[in-house]
Amino acid sequence: MKVSIVGAGRNNNGVGEYIAKYFHKHKATVTSVLGTTQKTAQRASTRLKRHGIQASAYIDFYRMIEEERPDSIAIASPWPTHFEYLVKSVDANLNIFCEKPFLWNNNDPHKPIDFIFQEAEDHNLKIAMNSQWPFSIPDYETLCGSINKKKTDTFFIHLSPMVAGKEMILDSVPHALSILYSALGEGKLKNIHIDSYENKMKIRFIYHTNDNKCKVLINLEREEQQPRSFKYGFNDKIVSRVLDLKDYIIYFTYLDKTLKVADPLELSVKDFITSVKTKTEPQIGKLHIVATNYMLKNIYNYYEIS
Repeated sequence: MKVSIVGAGRNNNGVGEYIAKYFHKHKATVTSVLGTTQKTAQRASTRLKRHGIQASAYIDFYRMIEEERPDSIAIASPWPTHFEYLVKSVDANLNIFCEKPFLWNNNDPHKPIDFIFQEAEDHNLKIAMNSQWPFSIPDYETLCGSINKKKTDTFFIHLSPMVAGKEMILDSVPHALSILYSALGEGKLKNIHIDSYENKMKIRFIYHTNDNKCKVLINLEREEQQPRSFKYGFNDKIVSRVLDLKDYIIYFTYLDKTLKVADPLELSVKDFITSVKTKTEPQIGKLHIVATNYMLKNIYNYYEIS
């Protein structure tokens, strides 16, 4: 696999550098990076050298594709740019690994998403969204026991975005929705309620599935300093993430138990690579993307009108 990275820099909270790192680790060839300016593109290319990656720097998408001939692309640029790069990528016959939120158009996000997937299916391309925390569910269950869809009454998650206000919804809520969708199946949101403060937000709703009704609390609190706090769990069994920044080792803790866990970002990248090679649907594929994007719009709209 030959892959190009859009947005491989580390401005603010970007993960493009680490996406490239894990593609490289799993034997994909990271051929190039695309930046907004030659300076930022070259800076991103230089940073990737610490991971053993020799990637050319570009500021023109079509020139990069023509000269490097990748078969896949990772879109890790800010979300307002996603639609442009998604369209360009399917037009160039590229498999796509895209950061969350996958595509945001508050007027009608469904038509653009349908268009992207129809084009991809016509060209037998694979598309995955990088919403990595569902890949941690097996580790969660190792610590807390299996999640019973019919007996799950509550879900809590605490996230710490670097942004404030309604931007927190687009930044962090996709993580919560992806975990819910992956653990409990497709559902609908009922009784949405949002309490919003300067740098905090509490989002409550009922997650209705065919099997159950689950009370959800998403707690968002702005943090700028790393490592930022993160925890989640079902039925009051809450795991907390502990991050060793020196060696970037991730642990989950629950009560008096601690478990070293695989980086879910790495597992997300690995799943996409497997999907492309085997021509199978990625774990965070079309149905997941469409369903969680619809729920995200419901929450965002409630915030806008409340």
